[in-house]
Formats: sequence, structure tokens, C-alpha cells
Amino acid sequence: MELQELQESARQVRSRFGEYESRRYGRSWTPEEIMLGFVGDVGDLAKLVQGKDGVRDTIDLDAKLAHELADCLWSVLILADSYHVDVQQAFRSTMADLNRWLDSQE
Repeated sequence: MELQELQESARQVRSRFGEYESRRYGRSWTPEEIMLGFVGDVGDLAKLVQGKDGVRDTIDLDAKLAHELADCLWSVLILADSYHVDVQQAFRSTMADLNRWLDSQE
């Protein structure tokens, strides 16, 4: 799946979540609230990484790790969409910047 397809899939799920949130809470989550959810997901991811490093016991560790990484990617895609960031271009530019910096350190 290409990044554009991932972004569209993330948008569709976000739209469905927005409908659910409106029914449940009377409004959909703001980007700030999505960010707070992302922070929670990153915390969950950190615990799973500890599991991979052998310092936390977790049942179905690999499946949970894959799920949490996907959750985090979803949040990044939705936040980028919310703030009109071309994440594909930003990624390319950032990697080029990092490579230039690393080249200068040799």
C-alpha cells in the first residue's frame, strides 16, 4: 500500500471515529485530543518495546507491537492531515537534511 492509500484509509477511519464521537460525546475530537491519544499510544508502544527487549512480559507481543505501531502511524497521518502537512514531502526533506548533517560529520 502506498502512502497516499494509507492516508486515505486513515481519513476514512477518522471520519468514522468522528461520527462515533459525535454520537457518544456530542462532538468529534479536536486535533489536540487526537494528539493526546497519540501520546497514550506512544506510551503503550514503549512498554511493548520493553517487552521485545525482555524486561516486560506480554502475551502476543509481536501482534500487539504491530498493532501499536499501526496506531501510531494512523495518528501521525491524521495529525499531518489536520494541519495540512505533506508528510511524504516532509519525510523526504527531513531525511535529506539528516543525511547532509551525517555527511558533514564524517
